[in-house]
Amino acid sequence: MRRLRGLEGSTVPTPEAAPPEPAPPEKPAPPGSAEPAAPTLRQTLLSRGYLRLLLLCALLGVPIALASFFFVSLQHELQHGVWEALPEALGYDRAPWWWPLPTLLLAGLIVAPVVTRMPGAGGHVPVHGLGGTPLGPRELPGVVLAAIATLPLGVVLGPEAPLMAVGSALALLSLRALRQAPDPRGTMVLATAGSTAAISTILGGPIVAAVMVVEAAGLGGAQLVVLLLPCLIASAAGALVFTGFGEWTGLSVGGLELPVVPPNMTPDAGDFLWGVPAAALIASVITAGRALGFGTARWTRRHTARRTVLAALAAGVSLTAYALLTDRSPEEAALSGQAALGQLAEHPHSWSVAALVALVACKGLAWGLCLGALRGGPIFPAVLLGAAIGVACAGLPGLGTAPGLALGIAAAAAAITGLPLTSAILAVLLLGPDGQDQMPLIVTATVVAFVTAQLLRRGETREPEGAGQPTGP
Repeated sequence: MRRLRGLEGSTVPTPEAAPPEPAPPEKPAPPGSAEPAAPTLRQTLLSRGYLRLLLLCALLGVPIALASFFFVSLQHELQHGVWEALPEALGYDRAPWWWPLPTLLLAGLIVAPVVTRMPGAGGHVPVHGLGGTPLGPRELPGVVLAAIATLPLGVVLGPEAPLMAVGSALALLSLRALRQAPDPRGTMVLATAGSTAAISTILGGPIVAAVMVVEAAGLGGAQLVVLLLPCLIASAAGALVFTGFGEWTGLSVGGLELPVVPPNMTPDAGDFLWGVPAAALIASVITAGRALGFGTARWTRRHTARRTVLAALAAGVSLTAYALLTDRSPEEAALSGQAALGQLAEHPHSWSVAALVALVACKGLAWGLCLGALRGGPIFPAVLLGAAIGVACAGLPGLGTAPGLALGIAAAAAAITGLPLTSAILAVLLLGPDGQDQMPLIVTATVVAFVTAQLLRRGETREPEGAGQPTGP
């Protein structure tokens, strides 16, 4: 099994040949050849083991989608209770300025023992990407506890990494329940399919998730097809169940979506003139936040519990500073940012430029602290930061609000994931029909941000996978 780098620190398992069972009889080796010829793509796809793997992935997409649905629904309900229902019950019309201090302190107190004492340390350190080796069933309780109990409290991280961990763990758990033991290559493909099925539920469907797997794997030819088909069929089955179940229950999951976007306008020369430096600025801000996350991860590695609580409290102070500086709700700067992104897209002029700058500074600082000390996903808050910078730049002569929002989403996604194609597709899908007109600017911003981020990370020394795990209580 070969592991290829992608998603800025994560590793995507990729099969080197046929998964679970051998293909039909191979062609004889050429005369003088020391090894038999490798099975062709057709032989692999039509082999009994691979067809059985596709069927298993389709069936697994249903329970993984249901588990993901209740996972994100519960998180969304808890978030509503902490930031809206509870302040109203205490007589506030919104969360007061000091609200992030006790909530983030509580988040740190909860996640610290999970990181130091539970198997799997609550999941991968988010600054290292969406995750490394898929987590098994033994690590699943710690991942779920860290995400459900802390993300609704205002941790500035997204649900995507815990969802991927849940998907892979459930896929591996199914093998144990079925008492099947495919070879390691088939196991890794199944775990990747489970992760893809889970994350597709909050990315609007299977396309973005599948493209993410393709681009992160960095493969081509037969190996790409062998990995892609299980991921597509699992995520498609899961997305169908996820959508229908959401309509039946009426529960909200708070996925990454923009119900309303600014009035569309076709990009012109002014949008490209300002869009290129704006994309470079966004990549610089995202890279700086990521660098802070690496510093936080190194700082919390020793005396983990104590320093994890201190880092969470420091993030709460930063969110409180936003509320004091802007006289706005601290909820806008807290949490993963899906709700705030939708509000920004629907009412971009309700934020002053000063408020947007404060949002980027305070949320960016809190995000960097959470990246290295707490548990969650790195992408969603970064997308909001990029969108805020893009909208703030929309006041420049010749740059419109819709192009600013579009380039901000695309540039931030490319800078944090290192996946330019995935980022461009995500931005286009988020903007809906208007995204087609913005596509040239989105692609340009994605490329500029990706290149800028790579240049800024040129001297970066990557820590080995697992370096962020605690070494002691």
